[in-house]
Amino acid sequence: MVYRCVAALLLVWASASAQDRLNVLFIATDDMNNDLGTYGHPVVTTPNFDRLARLGVRFDQAYCNYPVCNPSRASLMTGLYPDQTKVRNNATYFRNTIPSVKTLPQMFRDNGYFVARVGKIYHYGVPTQIGENGLDDPASWEERVNPRGRDKWEEDQIYSIDPVTGNLGGTLSWMAQDGTDEEQTDGIGTTAAIELLERERDRPIFLAMGFYRPHTPYVAPKKYFFQYPLHMVRLPAEPLDDLVDIPPAAWVDRPFQLNLPLRKQREAIQAYYASISFVDAQLGRLLDALERLEMVDNTLIVFWSDHGYHMGEHKLWQKTTLFENSVRVPFFIASPAHRKTAGLSTRSLAELVDVYPTLAELCGLDPPKHVAGKSLVPVLEDPTRSVRDSALATFDTHDRVNPRRPLRPRAVGYTVRTDRWRYTEWGPDGVEGVELYDHWNDPKEYVNLARAPSQQGTVKEMKQLLKRRVATATAAPDL
Repeated sequence: MVYRCVAALLLVWASASAQDRLNVLFIATDDMNNDLGTYGHPVVTTPNFDRLARLGVRFDQAYCNYPVCNPSRASLMTGLYPDQTKVRNNATYFRNTIPSVKTLPQMFRDNGYFVARVGKIYHYGVPTQIGENGLDDPASWEERVNPRGRDKWEEDQIYSIDPVTGNLGGTLSWMAQDGTDEEQTDGIGTTAAIELLERERDRPIFLAMGFYRPHTPYVAPKKYFFQYPLHMVRLPAEPLDDLVDIPPAAWVDRPFQLNLPLRKQREAIQAYYASISFVDAQLGRLLDALERLEMVDNTLIVFWSDHGYHMGEHKLWQKTTLFENSVRVPFFIASPAHRKTAGLSTRSLAELVDVYPTLAELCGLDPPKHVAGKSLVPVLEDPTRSVRDSALATFDTHDRVNPRRPLRPRAVGYTVRTDRWRYTEWGPDGVEGVELYDHWNDPKEYVNLARAPSQQGTVKEMKQLLKRRVATATAAPDL
């Protein structure tokens, strides 16, 4: 009899403990920059990102650690810097370089959470691997869903500026599609995520929802294209001498960039904006589901993009640079324990490698000792605080070698961003180029001050800061 009473009490205690634990809705998007209404964009309307910002804290200076999908995602999901994961391209699987590492979802799974993934969280080739597992990590998940929708079935109808190779994911390509949101891959994925929330709502859940858009091809239902008629689309107004002081290693030599017709530039931007608005609508469906299921007050919501994106700035398109447009990302944390700061924004510097320790602290879990990032919980408590003096990113130019163009010398670049400055070195000690930009006076990074006599003191200080940050980010992980 005593045994039965004790067992019953333990069951009640376990049930109550599970109910008290925070759920996590972990939302990732692919190739999304900060062209969102909540970040002040004059054209793009994103009411559900506005809504998410009201639920939590919007980070205005958040940065990826490598501006390419696979290295960035492997870094965030393992809590290690790219030099520590040794993942520097889209082909390397992190389990081949750090096989024993405990990933972020594994930490939750080991602590009794139901852990599931819908769509792209680890790397997938887009659109070639939509509907497949890609470079996914089976050990991370209890359940996996690979949506596949109309955008994939009608792939042969997508317009590309590179019809010769038929490369839809590595160039500019787009389509305003017939049909509904729910027929698209991301719409199907959103439906699946909502069904998982409904099914598992009585136990602690870590649900990762990974959107494929706005990665090229920019495909969305026609109604989202109608929101951005071409006359509303503005091209970046670049100084005529903008490229003069940019080191060759810093600029991407894509064949189409310098002779893309203005109308095609506007059409590509229109399609990119449409894809962002489509993702915004799917985010709204997820938030609606949390409200309907009465899960808002016990669910931690995190939203991040794997890296930023160029849409014509510096005559650049897409990613793979260390400019602000390529490494800055949209990033939101809505924590039920921090409703007093909900609706505020912060200029605190943050890196995607910080996500792992932040979620661990918010959910009362002990992160593995290898985790290299910093918890952002102090920033959620007081958005005027900062846990970092800088944000670090790296890129290896070997990852953007174009076999149809003359090869340039391979150079590894490191960049460090403070509240005011961005300082970048290409090659050992900057032998392939150095850049310094003053974000207080030149937020679009048009004027490279690295050789300015008046800024040599700043260059010296930033050089030392970069050296210190790189030493930490390249240290062998404690696995």
